[in-house]
Amino acid sequence: MTVFLTEVNSMPYTATECARARQDFPALARRHGEHTLAFLDGPGGTQVPNRVIDAISEGYRRCNVNVGGMFDTSLEVVEEVAKARHAIADFLGAPSPAEISFGPNMTTLNFALSHALARALVPGDEIVITQLDHEANRGPWLKLAERGCVVREVRLGPDGCLDPDNFARQVTSRTRIIAIGLASNSLGTVTALALARSLARMVGAWLVCDAVHYAAHFPLDVQALDCDFLLCSAYKFYGPHIGVLYSRPGLLDQLQTDCLRTQKQEAPYRIETGTLNHPTLMGVTAAIDYLATWGNGTTRRTQLLSAMGVLASYEHDLARYYASEVSKFPGVRIWGPPLDPGPRAPTVSITLEGIPATQAATHLASLGIQVWAGHFYAVRVLEAYDLVKDGLLRTGFAMYNTREEVDRLVQGLRQLVARASVAA
Repeated sequence: MTVFLTEVNSMPYTATECARARQDFPALARRHGEHTLAFLDGPGGTQVPNRVIDAISEGYRRCNVNVGGMFDTSLEVVEEVAKARHAIADFLGAPSPAEISFGPNMTTLNFALSHALARALVPGDEIVITQLDHEANRGPWLKLAERGCVVREVRLGPDGCLDPDNFARQVTSRTRIIAIGLASNSLGTVTALALARSLARMVGAWLVCDAVHYAAHFPLDVQALDCDFLLCSAYKFYGPHIGVLYSRPGLLDQLQTDCLRTQKQEAPYRIETGTLNHPTLMGVTAAIDYLATWGNGTTRRTQLLSAMGVLASYEHDLARYYASEVSKFPGVRIWGPPLDPGPRAPTVSITLEGIPATQAATHLASLGIQVWAGHFYAVRVLEAYDLVKDGLLRTGFAMYNTREEVDRLVQGLRQLVARASVAA
């Protein structure tokens, strides 16, 4: 999978630009005692810039009404929702806004999608999922076993990547759906989508891609990916808590969705249940526009490709630096594929010998350093590696993180390891 686009002329994003960007994020000024908070778990959700906060507030101030009215404020909401679809279409490289549906979160949308696809399946049809995926792209498909579907699972290898031979064996003439994440939120692995696509096309299966972690760190082009459905979440890329579903043109109209008769029956509306959160959709547009300001180009799409490329390089430099420093500690293991040569998301999960991840995260929290411990809703990964008991300690980088924050994190872990050594 190509993750960096070199044909787009890009301005650099360095520590200087990061310092300027940090002024846009009010949460970064928060303190814990004498420490400024370091938000070092972007995979769990990023902070939002003032532009997004202002857009959502303006939505509540100006037009907090429903769609369908003949009056000005309702017509304004219709226009704002359309703008959000346009913005996400530009972000994903979708052919048009008609392929972009919204929901309260990715998981809810994926359950809605699984219910719709299930109506086209018969007992004995097969669904392929992976051990690497977040439960949001496993649970909805596992539930279809109750309808007689057979769920097959691709094995995770010791290198943090899916076993390609095992993948090929799981796909048969009965396979109807292949559900796969583009990047792992626990190990940082970028998956071999070309193989998944080839296998899906070989047997005529739908390809469902979870891009929640990938979309935050790499330029996306759903047409080049050639997937049938792709899901992501705006709160992973500096927006509010909104789920996004891309559907291949014309495909959503063929499905029997859980849709009220009062809802518009065509795509993209037919999978959207109830009233959307209109003010937060205004925040989605603001988040996409904010990202675009960090790139070059003559259109929002080209600006986004440029911006995501340079931001990815910056975040990966931080991840490589952190991995290099923490690997010097005794008893530390970094899980997942190497950061070089990549491709890999800027997400680094470690274990510390004799120190449970929750203990490490608690110690770091006392220093104002916010990282995550546990399974991150990708519990099958930890089951595969027998890590459920102590969990993983995850650090993930965003555009506003700094090398100084990494140094604080490394120093905090150094203190913890030293204490554990003395106690032993």
